[in-house]
Amino acid sequence: MPIDPELSRYSDLSFGSSITVYLLALAFLLVEFASLRAASTTQRRVRELAAVGAGSSRGADSGISGGPGRVVEAPKRGLGERFGRMGVALIVLGLGLNITSLVLRGLSAHRAPWGNMYEFMSLMCAFAVLCWLVVLRKQAVRPLSVFVLVPVILLMFLAGTVLYARSAPVVPALRSYWLVIHVSVISTSTGVMLVSGVASLMFLLRRRQPEGAEHNSTLGRFAQRLPSAASLDRVAYRTAIFGFPLFTAGVILGAIWAEAAWGRFWGWDPKETTAFIAWVLYAAYLHARATAGWRNTRAAWINVLGLVAMMFNLFFINVVVSGLHSYAGLN
Repeated sequence: MPIDPELSRYSDLSFGSSITVYLLALAFLLVEFASLRAASTTQRRVRELAAVGAGSSRGADSGISGGPGRVVEAPKRGLGERFGRMGVALIVLGLGLNITSLVLRGLSAHRAPWGNMYEFMSLMCAFAVLCWLVVLRKQAVRPLSVFVLVPVILLMFLAGTVLYARSAPVVPALRSYWLVIHVSVISTSTGVMLVSGVASLMFLLRRRQPEGAEHNSTLGRFAQRLPSAASLDRVAYRTAIFGFPLFTAGVILGAIWAEAAWGRFWGWDPKETTAFIAWVLYAAYLHARATAGWRNTRAAWINVLGLVAMMFNLFFINVVVSGLHSYAGLN
């Protein structure tokens, strides 16, 4: 069937609009992030006064805490928090536009909309943002949104410029139902692991700055605005637990497709080799994180290395190194 140029144009427009909305969301979240230190200081002071007042008559008279029936008044929602909530709403809108661009691309080309690097990157970023929105419903870690959005925006910008490809049929080798199954699973796991890697990276930074300590350096003040190290570690671990089985399934499905297409399950192609290295790193991270003695920076560094291997496989192996996967630019 012929390509529908009108749907393709609307797909590109939706893709560009999603980047614009993500950038606006990032600006709103940066406003909240910049205001976090003052807010956290105020909240900590309220907690300290509440603790003192709980055991003294002075606290009971202060109206902060104390005697029976007295409650601590929560600080009013500040401007920064309102910007943060609007930023999350914009993330939802940006995700909707991102998904719309993929749907329109698929309808225009009459195939699954992940047949080249541009489409794969768009799909991966959509899954990363969706994963992050799920995390936000479970964990109070909204300040981390800034650091999840930054790589998403950069990846989408690269996809829309350097890696952009016009809507067109895929090469004959990719006209298989395995394209729908294998690539969708791999893109999902990659998006989830992106969130996990960012959380581990911020955990490493936050762990260097003890909770409640005063810091005069720029890095120290920056780290104080991040969620607690325990919260960041929990986000990294739980998302990796979800993403690793998907990544494992994606590698296995790719091997099955390779046997059907090339007559062998595994041939140590550069992309297969790098994917295996990433798999080993993530398996090592989960094993290390589940071991009591490794619940610290060493396990987090392994997770970060896994993300580096994943991005190396996504860019360098696809673009620079030639192999059996070169024609597609996909896992």
